[in-house]
Amino acid sequence: MTTKPNVLVLGGIGFIGRNLVEYLVTKEVCGFVRVVDKAVPATAYLADRYKNVLENPIVEFRQANLTNPTAVSKAFDLPTHLPSSASTALPSSTNQFDYVFNLAAETKYGQSESVYEERIVSLAALCAGEAQKRNVVFIELGTCQVYESDKKPSGEEGKIKPWTMLAKAKWKAEEEVRKLTGSGLRSVVVRCPIVWGEGDVAGLTPRFIIGAVYRHLSEKMELLWTKDLKMYTVHVRDVCRALWFLTALKSQGGGRDKPVDKGCEVYNVVDKNETDQGKVNEIVGALFGIDTGFQGTVISQFAKLNLESVTEDVNDKHLAPWSELCKAGGVTSTPLTPYLDKELLKDNALSVDGSKLDKMGFVYEVPNVTREGVKRVVEDWVREGWWPKGTLKE
Repeated sequence: MTTKPNVLVLGGIGFIGRNLVEYLVTKEVCGFVRVVDKAVPATAYLADRYKNVLENPIVEFRQANLTNPTAVSKAFDLPTHLPSSASTALPSSTNQFDYVFNLAAETKYGQSESVYEERIVSLAALCAGEAQKRNVVFIELGTCQVYESDKKPSGEEGKIKPWTMLAKAKWKAEEEVRKLTGSGLRSVVVRCPIVWGEGDVAGLTPRFIIGAVYRHLSEKMELLWTKDLKMYTVHVRDVCRALWFLTALKSQGGGRDKPVDKGCEVYNVVDKNETDQGKVNEIVGALFGIDTGFQGTVISQFAKLNLESVTEDVNDKHLAPWSELCKAGGVTSTPLTPYLDKELLKDNALSVDGSKLDKMGFVYEVPNVTREGVKRVVEDWVREGWWPKGTLKE
């Protein structure tokens, strides 16, 4: 009988992290899962299903600052027994974790370079360095924003030209991981475009909120640029499935014939929707019962030259009505906001080629962004009390 692997999830309280932990536990593919995050579950807007997962006997949560070397070292120390039972020995052939997923990073846009340097680059270097010392497989979550903006889909070998400050830091983090492969690090980098799904705050959800705002205002929603602007996507459930598929052996419920070897493998994870602004607008319009469109060339060109002031105007337009909606709906606290950083308002195309993963036999459970899928996301937030009722078209 194969011993189930022990897994360390760094940043396991965040959007993708919480979904990965839920996936690992519900699929029963792990012997032990340690979740490490600077955030604590009580203040992280966790839905009940995630809270229940953290209470599973094989799961242990630790709060830690992963920019601190001592904290990182302690996070990597495998316990001898399950946290729920002092008498249940933890099976391990190496006395180390088998796999470490680094999902811990600053995810907010518009932060300073020093913040990204500490919370993305230095953090990744520390954690990858600890994995190398302990000979543990290390999986780094990257972003497809590292590719040059182009209508033509970028493969893993595509031209690198990060177009957000966050993406520049994520690329530097990847380079830190690659440096350690010369010392024997076994690593995988998984790059994602816009990640959406239940629990999403910063992916597609701000656009859904803006749809609710225009329904409230009884106005047409008109966005900058054109319907053809690429903004490729992937559902969080498929991100989690792909992370395990690319890490674990087939005998462990993963997709690998052989273990991850020394070096750095890179994969894009992207759905089949070929998402663009037009497709998202169509769904938002149908879901909220509003007319949608685009501002046109003249206004878009003005925005390109005056992005700072245009971004401020756009956010002013949306923030107050959203606050009114929440107040009227009895929502007193929510992580959701229609706020968009100016970097995300630029006309950068996010177009990605995921054929490398396809050829390995990975099949997406959510290949397209659909009206029904988006409705589930909104209804999930409503159920938790963090999105006001009555915003959807009946």
